Amino acid sequence: MSQNQKDLLSLGRLEYLQALVTEFQVTENSEAKEQVLANLANFAYDPKNYEYLRQLKVLDLFLDMLTEDNGTLVEFALGGLCNLCLDKINKDYILEADGIAAVVNCLSSSNEETVLSAVTTLMYLTTPQSRQQITALPVVECMLRFSLSTNRRLRNLATIFLEDYCTPLQVEEARNQTKHTAVGIPLPKD
Repeated sequence: MSQNQKDLLSLGRLEYLQALVTEFQVTENSEAKEQVLANLANFAYDPKNYEYLRQLKVLDLFLDMLTEDNGTLVEFALGGLCNLCLDKINKDYILEADGIAAVVNCLSSSNEETVLSAVTTLMYLTTPQSRQQITALPVVECMLRFSLSTNRRLRNLATIFLEDYCTPLQVEEARNQTKHTAVGIPLPKD
């Protein structure tokens, strides 16, 4: 553990999270950025941190990172969003910030963890108002394709999505589609 990290641990929760956000913003080192984002994503597990993370605009940081070229930053940011979106305030914020489109775009990642987090996040973001966008035909087609994966985790998660979040009619329509829009989406690497 570096001296900087030891110093940060002596601070209070909000101050520590603020120091992490500041470190992420000022560091030029990509490995340091990845480590800090991973730490923020881990802090997003604990509901005690939700208010602090909202105050520090970490949801915006995570959403912004979803379009980065660095796949590790995308993975950690999506993991952080996945951790945060079970909270109603966070879920509403992500939905209002057009987070669904950003998460759907992550379904085409070649990183298995990113894809698993994207599917899970979409399930967590499902509300009566967001269901139509989350279960749009291209997404259902993608889930059908994932449900055929040799990767057991992805296959099971996609099957749950299809069974619990889609209507039988949506699944049938996706199966019968002659133009398979999800065919070009590569399966994540095992």
